Amino acid sequence: MKIAPLPDWPYPAWIAHRGAGLLAPENTLAAFRLGAAHGYRMFECDAKLSADGVVFLLHDTELDRTTNGHGVAGDQSWPALSRLDAGSWHGRQWAGEPLCTLQALANWCLANRLMLNIEIKPTPGQEEATGRQVAELADQLWQASPGSVPPLLTSFRPEALAGARAAAPGLPRGLLLHTLWDGWSEMSRSLACRAIVCHHPLWSEALVDTVRRQGMRCLAYTVNEDDEVLRLQGLGLDGLITDRVDRYAPS
Repeated sequence: MKIAPLPDWPYPAWIAHRGAGLLAPENTLAAFRLGAAHGYRMFECDAKLSADGVVFLLHDTELDRTTNGHGVAGDQSWPALSRLDAGSWHGRQWAGEPLCTLQALANWCLANRLMLNIEIKPTPGQEEATGRQVAELADQLWQASPGSVPPLLTSFRPEALAGARAAAPGLPRGLLLHTLWDGWSEMSRSLACRAIVCHHPLWSEALVDTVRRQGMRCLAYTVNEDDEVLRLQGLGLDGLITDRVDRYAPS
């Protein structure tokens, strides 16, 4: 089988998970600033829609774990979400840290020449709409900053990536995989993905070979242990997403 040429890949080998991983309240500007203070140049974040269509950062469907709010985040308006405390759960020193919009994070990244992996994390039932609106906003923001490296858009949900592709086909996409479900390879090709982002134990020499033969890059999440870092680096992966910004020097 002929090996397809790999796409240009401007991204660094290390990516900070949700900002600074475990050291600060995830997906807040405080976390991204702390990750940058540790030398990281690229960050992963989770993006979803508020009830009034604002793209903001939150991993979970519900607010309860990482804010003082309750219930499904996507059911609330941005004015209500913006008043929540998204820091106290992580420690008293972070009290009052607010939720962050994608626009605010993008402005900070672009001003500081930093890169972003935006995971499209839709509220269930809003997959296509979330992918479309995240991509539209990202395309608008990065187009306004000539010479900047475009964000990598990823998702576990093919419908979200399809929405992103329809809205901004020029932005690179990656399919996230927690398991190697039937049809993942065909789906990634149909979505014109440039990367596969796997749960780290899934990677093997055979899987790397399969992905590379399709002309895609290989990334892993969430890599926090030395032995696994060495194993994945030995496989030649293109990117490692980590919580441990304090342990691994970015390159």
